[in-house]
Amino acid sequence: MSLDIAHMWHEMPGLVRAVVAVLLTQAVLSVAVVIDRSLLLLRSSRKSKEFAVRVSPALEEGRFEDALDIASKAHGSHLASYMYVGIRTFLDRRFEGKSLDKAAALTERALERHGEHVSSNLNKGMNILASTGSTAPFVGLLGTVLGILFAFKMIAETGSGGIATIGGAIGEALVVTGLGLVVAIPTVLLFNWLSNKIGNFEAGLANAAGELVDTLESGAGEVSLETARESEPARLKPARTAEASA
Repeated sequence: MSLDIAHMWHEMPGLVRAVVAVLLTQAVLSVAVVIDRSLLLLRSSRKSKEFAVRVSPALEEGRFEDALDIASKAHGSHLASYMYVGIRTFLDRRFEGKSLDKAAALTERALERHGEHVSSNLNKGMNILASTGSTAPFVGLLGTVLGILFAFKMIAETGSGGIATIGGAIGEALVVTGLGLVVAIPTVLLFNWLSNKIGNFEAGLANAAGELVDTLESGAGEVSLETARESEPARLKPARTAEASA
């Protein structure tokens, strides 16, 4: 059995063509989202690993101003943006004379807010996958219903209900339902896979943020107010957002 796609498209009613166009648009957008998010995660993971290797010695030795400088120059890494926000906030609060506990608490809150911002950035476009996976079968079914209605119209016009009269139209209508399923099933699978990848990535960032707060607190004995003041010129530099670093 062969399908003449061009012939089927030519024979389809205008409304059914519109449904097919919607399904194809959903498919293209879904593929674009999957590629974009996958590349973002891959690039950020690679950059974050490179950043971690460079910044670890500075953090372990309590050279937080050096770590801040390294984070400010690391582009494309969500981890670096976390480190920058955390260290910058901690040093700023210490410069303002806040106690260690207060500075650490404010740093933790700043990292939580930044985490929400990063999560929003990472999940950008995921609503397209969710919508496509849940609606594509019904969009395809709508096309089938419209095609069958067109077949009934053909019966009324010709006065004949033979299979030769409406068989082609019904077959074309059923193909639209099949197209809806072909679009929906891979999209749902990709949505679940990508959601899991993003969730694991966010969990890793959250753990890194918690470890940073612990490191800042444990190394705070070496972060005197003089150290905070030495890094004060950088305080005026706004913290980079996840979009800027990604």
